[in-house]
Amino acid sequence: MNPYQQKRRWKYLLLAFAVVIASGSLLYTNYLVKNIAQSERTRAQVWALSMRQIFLSDDNDFLNYVFAVRDSLTVPALVVDDKGEFKYKKGLDSTKTFIKLEAEENKNIQYDTAYFRQELNYMKEQHDPIRLEVFGSQWLVYYKDSALLTQLKFFPYIQLSVIAIFLLTAYTAFSSSRKSEQNQVWVGLAKETAHQLGTPISSLMAWIELIKDKFNAEEDPLIAEMENDVKRLEIVADRFSKIGSRPILEQHVVFDVVKDFMDYFRVRVSDRITFKMNGNTEVKAGLNIPLFDWVLENLLKNAVNAIAEKGTISIEISESKKQVFIDVTDTGKGIPRSKFDTVFQPGYTTRKRGWGLGLSLTKRMVENYHNGHIYVKDSEVGKGTTFRIVLKAIKNDQ
Repeated sequence: MNPYQQKRRWKYLLLAFAVVIASGSLLYTNYLVKNIAQSERTRAQVWALSMRQIFLSDDNDFLNYVFAVRDSLTVPALVVDDKGEFKYKKGLDSTKTFIKLEAEENKNIQYDTAYFRQELNYMKEQHDPIRLEVFGSQWLVYYKDSALLTQLKFFPYIQLSVIAIFLLTAYTAFSSSRKSEQNQVWVGLAKETAHQLGTPISSLMAWIELIKDKFNAEEDPLIAEMENDVKRLEIVADRFSKIGSRPILEQHVVFDVVKDFMDYFRVRVSDRITFKMNGNTEVKAGLNIPLFDWVLENLLKNAVNAIAEKGTISIEISESKKQVFIDVTDTGKGIPRSKFDTVFQPGYTTRKRGWGLGLSLTKRMVENYHNGHIYVKDSEVGKGTTFRIVLKAIKNDQ
């Protein structure tokens, strides 16, 4: 299992653990809500019976007890008759006048119809009414959840939201810190590598000069290729030395830069792979040659590895508005659509001995150092892949 797959596996495990915790919290809160709701309905039923008893009982001592029971209800409630007329209220806005049926006086008082009708509709949506028989007519008692029950219903969602925000903030902070630490390690390693390569490269250059002088091999093609490879090593060392510092971008014709590297690269791979290049030969962009050659090298190496035996690698350069498009297309094994973003993750590789860093570094060099963008433009399994590099075009009048 490569590091990327292992990292993804841990992410899934942590996500599953978080889902279990969230589900457990919601289930337990739902259990409490149901119990409290049942308890409140029982109280509402007792209150409704006390209301009925107030009008039916003649025992004053017993009425004192019934009044105490009635006043013990904590949830808001409304009583209406079978004609829909309001008879009593409990726990609602006391500033609203209301029709009140009193035991000793039986008189009507004006009330705010709109307010109580709104409250009644809300109560109807929450609970079924409690039915009472009073004076030969049927009264309906409606009630709504207490403030405590309402808060408890929303509490787990608020709690989980706060926890999620905290975890997201913590993850962002730790991720930023880890990324900064990784960058420091990467920069230190790159610069140390450049330093270590410097001495043997200088020695190889000196030995080539001695070979030229001793054997008069100025025109020998083998010596020329050796010299090219040593220069290439010098470029590689220069690349590593530039990591961690902002490279200087200079105006270059994109077609010429790409063609120069492709000509160097094509003689170092199998002749069963055909290279093609066409497109705009004049458009310019800001490039750092050593780093951009590294980008091309990674893309072309991936293309070569994707081609099993015989195939074609094509590079198309085009311009649109203020952008330069560099499309690198191969006829290799292709990439599944689900992996279009994954291929740029550090550690992702399909090769047994691969490190999975090539495309990750490529993305860093294009986006961080050249202010561009790179992505998988198109790919089909078994037919090939096209990577697109997008750079800012430089016009001649700029």
